[in-house]
Amino acid sequence: MSTDKQQQQGQEKNSEQPIEFYEKRKKIYARRAHGTFARLRIIAAVVLLGIFYVTPWLMYDGHQAVLLDLPARMFHIFGITFFPQDAFYLALLLIIAAYLLFFVTALAGRLWCGYACPQTVWTEAFMWIEYWIEGDRPQQIKLDKAPWTTQKWIKKGSKHFLWILLALWTGFTFTGYFTPIRQLGTDLLTFNASGWATFWVFFYALATWGLGAMMREQVCIYMCPYARFQSAMFDRDTLIISYDAKRGEPRGKRKKGVDPRELGLGDCVDCSLCVQVCPTGIDIRDGLQYQCIACAACIDACDPVMEKMGYPKGLIRYTTENELEGKKTHIFRLRTFIYAAVLVALIGGLFYSVASRIPLELDVMRDRNTLYRENGEGMLENVYVLKVVNMDTKKHDFTISVSGLEGIELLGKDNTFPVDSGEVLTKVVQVQVDPANVPEASNDIMFHIESLNDPNLKDEQKSRFLGPRR
Repeated sequence: MSTDKQQQQGQEKNSEQPIEFYEKRKKIYARRAHGTFARLRIIAAVVLLGIFYVTPWLMYDGHQAVLLDLPARMFHIFGITFFPQDAFYLALLLIIAAYLLFFVTALAGRLWCGYACPQTVWTEAFMWIEYWIEGDRPQQIKLDKAPWTTQKWIKKGSKHFLWILLALWTGFTFTGYFTPIRQLGTDLLTFNASGWATFWVFFYALATWGLGAMMREQVCIYMCPYARFQSAMFDRDTLIISYDAKRGEPRGKRKKGVDPRELGLGDCVDCSLCVQVCPTGIDIRDGLQYQCIACAACIDACDPVMEKMGYPKGLIRYTTENELEGKKTHIFRLRTFIYAAVLVALIGGLFYSVASRIPLELDVMRDRNTLYRENGEGMLENVYVLKVVNMDTKKHDFTISVSGLEGIELLGKDNTFPVDSGEVLTKVVQVQVDPANVPEASNDIMFHIESLNDPNLKDEQKSRFLGPRR
């Protein structure tokens, strides 16, 4: 049979095979890493988890320090209360978070993914439980291959029981940011919690267990968009975790004390520990890959091997593409300086805006149905709709006044009125002035509002007073 016919038959045979668009997951047994970066990850996870679990229990001025009260549309954060009208601050905070991500990525790659991403942090927590119950990688593989005995049932059951407890506590804590956590705990224990509160506790518990305990690296590889667009923020001076192929190849096993150059080998002893410790199951020796979350576990695994063999550390290390090619590296460059400058400006603006924030808002709208009118006393009148938003935590009595034209005044005697905390009060007022004091068809005037309880709580809003054309 000719070669062409063999190739044609082979192609026909391959075309009959179904195309798989999704590879079935193979469980990754990540060996526990020990070293400097592993300790840094543990410290980061403990600090972040501590902040998450402790914060809703903190009290400030007699109430929960951080409470995002959605039904009341009040967001209490350490003595400062924000309202939906303060959505500007949320937008600014999201912009700061985005620029911080750009800055960190341009400087040090996926550092966020390896140390601070919630998926990474909770996966670490679930893996700690798994290591404690089932042991390290070899013990886990042996246990999964073993038949179902009483001991295996106990270990698997204990692991999932602790996983579920951690997930439930996470769901309870997360819900406690949106409803008073102490009352929520009491209501759950006495079965008096509302249906929605109970739903969200179990929903976030299920999400935590599913993503952190079961899916793990699949979230990073298939679901996280950051892995896809990170390359837009990388350049050849970005710090990445990389294998030095020039030094390590060709890889191969050898005895300690043997000069690898005599065997025609590089420094890599092909122990595969860098692959075994990787939580996403990649081989860092294959080059830069989007699945790498920059956890640096492979560095912690490789350095002790190099030290044991008597070779220099750093076969796998934080480096840049330029450094690997023998070129000069610029860690701090124009791009990172621009990101840093924008970050400093945004953070400074946020702090200044919050510090100078007045928890009061006055909106003035002219009545568009009537430009102006002349009353029986020969005075010109304009009608305005005022909206007063009290964004303080206390009820206030406010007084309204107007200025800008000689003799201008508000009609009526109800220009002093109470506004509850969080209330948006709509008030219709009439303003009059002598026609002789109205020089133009359209004139600037200023509305003033001030609290009788707190003279520092005041605001003003510019508007227009219309009169006849001169």
